[in-house]
Order: sequence, then structure tokens, then C-alpha cells
Amino acid sequence: MITYEKAAPKHIGDFIRLRVELLCGIYNKPESEFEGEFTRLSEEFFKNGDQTTVFAFDGEKAVGCATICYINLMPTYDHPIGKRAHIMNVYTKADYRRRGIARQMVTMLLDEARERKVSYVSLDATENGRPLYTALGFAPNDENMGLNL
Repeated sequence: MITYEKAAPKHIGDFIRLRVELLCGIYNKPESEFEGEFTRLSEEFFKNGDQTTVFAFDGEKAVGCATICYINLMPTYDHPIGKRAHIMNVYTKADYRRRGIARQMVTMLLDEARERKVSYVSLDATENGRPLYTALGFAPNDENMGLNL
């Protein structure tokens, strides 16, 4: 049976392992690409950042995770209280996919965002993730542009 829980400091190892597994798959890079500073900064954000991570467990084994990061901006016309969030690192181990695990984790994060009065939630989707996010009400938009510095 799959159980879900919000992350606590004891989960940092699971967080790093699953995040690196996800990123290796997305970017087709070896684990060594995510060692050192990347891991240190990820651990620091996990401990101190304004975020919530949820896990899916099969017994004691972490089989999925998802994170929402909270962002406070100056209020705008469309987002009058300035509270926004970004969902990232939604990941389910291959043997556990197509069971509704990612949907449950994202739903938990969206429920928390609503409780925190967030007015806008963004995410970056892979092709595999798009159907889930569309079913949950996410839609492509023209609101954002980006610049990598």
C-alpha cells in the first residue's frame, strides 16, 4: 500500500536520491553531474527554503516525491496578494508509474497552496507529465518569458 507524507529532515537522503534519479533521466547525465555544490545547495534549500516536499512510500521505500516552492512578489493586477508557487521535481519510480501516485502528490501540494492563499502555481512539464497537469487544470500560457543569466 502506498502512503504519503510531507517531508521532514529525516527524509533528506530520500529527497536527494530521487531528485538526482529524476534529473539524470531528464538530462541524460550521470549522477556525478549532480554531486558536490549541486547536492549541497539542494540540501540547504530542502532544510531552509520556503518549500514543501511530499513523498510516496511503499512501506519504508520512497517511490516518489514532488516539491512546491513558494515565491512572494509584489502584488500585480492578476495576482493581488503576490503569493505564487512553482511545482517541481514531480517524480515516481518507473515500477510505480500509472498508479495515480504523482496525481496524489501534486494534489496534496495544490491543497497546501490553496491553504496558503497562493494565487498562481507554475510548473515545467515533460511530455510524459503534460496529461496529468492538464487533467489537474494547468494550461500553457503566455504570461511568462525567461532569461537564463
